[in-house]
Amino acid sequence: MKMLKSILLAGGALLACAAVAQAADLPTKKAPAPAPKPNCYATLWSWLDSTPADCPLSYWGVTFYGQVDVGGGYETNAAKFNNAYAQGVQELISKQSHGAAWQAVPNGLSQSNIGVKWKEPVASDWFFVGDVNFGFDPYSLQFADGPRSLVENNTTPQFKQSANGDSSRTYGPINARAFAGFSNQTWGTLTYGRHYAFSNDNDNFYDPFGGSYAFSLIGNSSTIGGGLGDTELARFNNSVRYLYADHGVRAGVLSQVGGYAAGNNSQYAIQTDLGFDWQGLSMDGVYMYAKDAVSLGAYGAAVDGVLSKSFPATADTLKATIENMDAFQIAAKYKWQQLTLFAGGQMTQFTNPSDLPAGIVSRDFNGGYPGAYGVGVQGNAFPTARWLDTAWVGAKYAVLPNLDLVSGYYHVWQNNYLGSTQTFTGAAASCAPNTKLVSAVGGPAGPATLKGTNSALCSGTEDAVSGMIDWRPVKRLDVYAGVMYSQLTGGLASGFIATNNTAFTGGVRLSF
Repeated sequence: MKMLKSILLAGGALLACAAVAQAADLPTKKAPAPAPKPNCYATLWSWLDSTPADCPLSYWGVTFYGQVDVGGGYETNAAKFNNAYAQGVQELISKQSHGAAWQAVPNGLSQSNIGVKWKEPVASDWFFVGDVNFGFDPYSLQFADGPRSLVENNTTPQFKQSANGDSSRTYGPINARAFAGFSNQTWGTLTYGRHYAFSNDNDNFYDPFGGSYAFSLIGNSSTIGGGLGDTELARFNNSVRYLYADHGVRAGVLSQVGGYAAGNNSQYAIQTDLGFDWQGLSMDGVYMYAKDAVSLGAYGAAVDGVLSKSFPATADTLKATIENMDAFQIAAKYKWQQLTLFAGGQMTQFTNPSDLPAGIVSRDFNGGYPGAYGVGVQGNAFPTARWLDTAWVGAKYAVLPNLDLVSGYYHVWQNNYLGSTQTFTGAAASCAPNTKLVSAVGGPAGPATLKGTNSALCSGTEDAVSGMIDWRPVKRLDVYAGVMYSQLTGGLASGFIATNNTAFTGGVRLSF
């Protein structure tokens, strides 16, 4: 009993000592509260030195956002400014480009735009999401509208035309996108409306210049880039889009709903996307099929002089080419420390449309502009299948956290789809060179003849090489400058006044 008492007394003493020691370790007062997050709206400088993600213009789950991009530049072969054309000017060589000029250059780094997006909880882990956005010219404040730029040049001779080109950017305040739907982290996102094509998103993500108009061939020309050969398919107007993105894996499908009558730019189109992220590597692959896709162009002459006098043409009637398309795209980028490497490629097969009405037909296409086909070869543009292939490589190096050096090279080529190997002695529109031809004064044939530029159906190439410096003195502001050289050969140069251009561009972009 005495021993038991001693053990209990010793145990009690040990417990008391432990309690005193534990009490000594406890804080005598509460830990200081964490420092409050700085108010990014306190001053203009604090707002400029925050990112849109860190300091969004949000209220009740609704966020307003956008960018304004202004600049200027010099081109060795320029086309006059057009405030409906999304790029404003044409830094990439175009059919009407000729003569050196200094010009205002809007949207050099990216399209000026304003949008509103939302993400509202509706149930456990489920959100109502959406996005409405439009692009505009920051100098005139006019909506970006490619078909409108064509109409404005429709009856103008080529050498007098301003910048113009077909585009999926139309429909005024929804010329970029307008969709809504539901999102869940486990089950993915399902939306309906006007969407970017997966290929368009991928071009922006995997392009070293982020889809820049002034420095990227695939950014400047969504015909070659995000539209995979037809710029109007860079966006799907009336469509359903599903995307699963979790655990570093992406899988999606984008399907058009309805045909021309539903406001679409083809009778049917579908895209699928599969991609992944692994450590510093990202990669995506896309497949697209389109039936009776439309591509619009200006006549460059009096419309009544091109179309039948009995056809009810107006000054707004554009030339329409209809085509079926099968296209593939694969792109990747790899980030290692300060260096990011980019590469991608895509190939598209064009064939004659499945359903083309006989005779001259007109209907309203992209943005409500009437297009006429059945004149010339617009409804039968491909004697044999046309292949248009594109490849690019590039790099971005972060010299400083706020200073990037960027470079890129782009190469495009098409086959001879005239379906003929005849020379000029056998056919007026032929792709094969004829070295025996001589000029009227007995000299050798001109280089344009020998390079097959006499027909747009001849094989040809397009190349562009670019370099840029991007400095961010504050987080919302990009100050940039760079140069892009582009050139054409063969059938891709057919009908061009000049076949190369060097464009120097500098500007400032504000993001909010």
